Amino acid sequence: MLILATRSNLINLMSDIFVIKKKIYSFKNKIVKVSGDKSLSIRWVLLASLAEGKSKAFNLLYSEDVRASINAIEKLGIKVKLKKDFCEIYGKGLNGYKYKKNITLDAQNSGTLGRLILGLLVNSDKKIKIIGDKSLSKRDFKRVADPLRKFGAKLKLTNNRNLPLNILGTKNLKPIKYYEDKGSAQVKSSIIFAGLRTEGTTTIKAKKSRNHTELLCKYLKLPISFSKKKNFDLIRVKKAKKINSFNYHIPSDISSASFFIVLTCLTENSSLTVKNVNINPSRIGILIILKKMGVKIILKNRRFYKGELIADIFVKSSKKLKSINCPSSLNTSSIDEFLLIFLVAAKAKGVSFFKNLDELNQKESPRLKWGSKILNSIGIKNIVTDNSIKIFGNPNINIKKKIIIKNYLKDHRIFMSSAVAALAFGGEWHLHNKNSINTSFPNFLKILKEMQK
Repeated sequence: MLILATRSNLINLMSDIFVIKKKIYSFKNKIVKVSGDKSLSIRWVLLASLAEGKSKAFNLLYSEDVRASINAIEKLGIKVKLKKDFCEIYGKGLNGYKYKKNITLDAQNSGTLGRLILGLLVNSDKKIKIIGDKSLSKRDFKRVADPLRKFGAKLKLTNNRNLPLNILGTKNLKPIKYYEDKGSAQVKSSIIFAGLRTEGTTTIKAKKSRNHTELLCKYLKLPISFSKKKNFDLIRVKKAKKINSFNYHIPSDISSASFFIVLTCLTENSSLTVKNVNINPSRIGILIILKKMGVKIILKNRRFYKGELIADIFVKSSKKLKSINCPSSLNTSSIDEFLLIFLVAAKAKGVSFFKNLDELNQKESPRLKWGSKILNSIGIKNIVTDNSIKIFGNPNINIKKKIIIKNYLKDHRIFMSSAVAALAFGGEWHLHNKNSINTSFPNFLKILKEMQK
């Protein structure tokens, strides 16, 4: 059975396949608001669970990843109330987790939850098992197990690398010095959380990555200091005595906003404003890259909120997109958006080159390989290696064939990036596993339909 959305080019086929049959028309002065920031939502849940008393969050992202985080703290004995417009968590303090022996926490698809919560469990006196879905179970957990073992916790991984894993903490934690050389905010954050439970000073020399955890800890006046060096950040953490309960209005997620920003870039004579977006400097690599490629982007109404920089993002499509030799220094701050950036490079005049993208294949799926697959499907020549891709752009892309996207480990960003490609370049696209968007952006299709009205 086919259900055609009113005035839309989007078709819902059966239950799990989404069909897009036509390009989107130009749109002007569209205003959208996307869901709350996933990184901040999960961090709020975890820190609120350790706070003393009731914390409240507004615009919390109600995605599968965040719900998995809520389920996890509930299993650890924390009371949670989910309301229509807000969420309340009743924390019991830094040592307030109460749970039975041999419990299992399911991180589902969330690498953020799976890795960060380990830092909160390094002093657990009962063995805890962490599991995840098929995609998460293929991802590298050794990178976070290694530093946590140095604190004194015992971790047993499947194949010494993967989930499921078992963790048994210790009350005799030892502070560590650690060099985080992968640019992983998840590893860095897990070490910070462990350091907050450990007497003495834990020192982290970290390759630059997202700093949401540091900013949130600083706002909460926890014993953490950090300084920016040229090629790394230096972070020092001491044992926390108390976390006060706190309320938080979660800003919108720039990763979610990026799908509509790029759709605007690729649609002629179009303009868009995305409201109230977190523009943390460690997250705006895509905006810098798009500007270098000739896209007009203006940040309006800038303001700080509890350490995070917030703004409204205005974007206007460009008649001529330019190719780019992308600086590797922008990789970490745009790692979740490269599938979209590749689409812009596909329509740019000239040859674009992206390198040192090893971390792209450490995500929910091997995204670098999938980026190449999507480009091949739309007829864009590209040369891909294990850590780089060269894209030969074609400003006149116009697809008239059927394209099927499936078997991608239900990676939400592959589904959503493919939807953007379909609306921008034409053709008939059959996108399988549409429910994959529930991981991070359940309202994606709803906003997409509203943009076509």
